[in-house]
Amino acid sequence: MVINPNLDPSEFYLEGGQVGVMLIHGFTGSPPEMRLIADYLNQRGLTVSGPLLPGHGTSIEDLDRRKWQEWTQAIENEYSNLRRNCQAVFVGGLSLGSLLSLYLAAHNEEVAGVMAYSPAIKVSDWRASLIPALKYIMPNFPKGEEFVTDPDALAQNWSYDGLPLHAAHEVMRLSKEVRRSLPKVSCPILIVQGALDPAIAPECAQIVNDEVSSKEKEVLQLNNSGHLVTIDSEWESVAERTYQFIQEHVPGELLH
Repeated sequence: MVINPNLDPSEFYLEGGQVGVMLIHGFTGSPPEMRLIADYLNQRGLTVSGPLLPGHGTSIEDLDRRKWQEWTQAIENEYSNLRRNCQAVFVGGLSLGSLLSLYLAAHNEEVAGVMAYSPAIKVSDWRASLIPALKYIMPNFPKGEEFVTDPDALAQNWSYDGLPLHAAHEVMRLSKEVRRSLPKVSCPILIVQGALDPAIAPECAQIVNDEVSSKEKEVLQLNNSGHLVTIDSEWESVAERTYQFIQEHVPGELLH
């Protein structure tokens, strides 16, 4: 079962100029949760790709069979596609998508910049430590409604209505790998976290800021947003700052 089955969870590709942006959705989610930011950037001349991660947009059972390396490989492939069409490529993602963005930047020096939205370096729920054992007892855990301050935000959210625990354990493994890799991230980085986010630890943005090697880095805290910062009440502020961040880190002629 899925939330908002009327939405199309397919990947998207918005043709634009020589600056490319890959926007990666979160765990159990889909590209529509990145579409507001994507349209904002595309309307300003950027090429924007919104890939669909393996196991997403299909069935929760499909997702539960996936390994984290399948997600990183998919992102590396899409990054290569964008590089063929664009002179500079930025990568951003929400939650799991932010982990994948950081992983890519740690392993590809050519990434022009990273936008880490709600970076899931550390979750806030103590029960997460039980997932490695629980996944053999209860493969899928019921998922409550996402917390948002804008009640209309969830209309943009195609996602599974459960939490597949084998796949959740893969997210945990990826998170540990990314945490170890943060010192390898040296490109400019914008880190965004909602002050009302119940899903990840409040210190996540600061952890990323402190542990990356980037000389140009910024933390943007949103005072009226939950975890889904790309569709919640302050998404326009996120889109605006994202575009400014990109403007600051590419030659001006590429944006025309």
